[in-house]
Amino acid sequence: ALQQLGFRVIAAATPDDALRQVAERSDAIDLLMTDIVMPEMNGRDLADRVALLKPGVRQIFVSGYPDDLIAQRGVLEAGVHFLQKPYSFNALAAKVQEALQ
Repeated sequence: ALQQLGFRVIAAATPDDALRQVAERSDAIDLLMTDIVMPEMNGRDLADRVALLKPGVRQIFVSGYPDDLIAQRGVLEAGVHFLQKPYSFNALAAKVQEALQ
């Protein structure tokens, strides 16, 4: 869907794979889109580590869990870009535009 919107996508199978790919890239990365709940590391920790490698990268967090439940667990603070799964193509497009502004 992101490619259909005109974005170049770097896909990663695991958080460690994502960190490796980010570290190896010399070009800018505009946006990190990550699930919040993952087996190896949560999305918030991944985003923090990516931000150390690429300061200023924007972030969208996605989850099948409701945003209020995620916030209650302290994984996602107020004001971050969150997209509830399942989401539509239009919802994704709008959230990406919002995050990149």
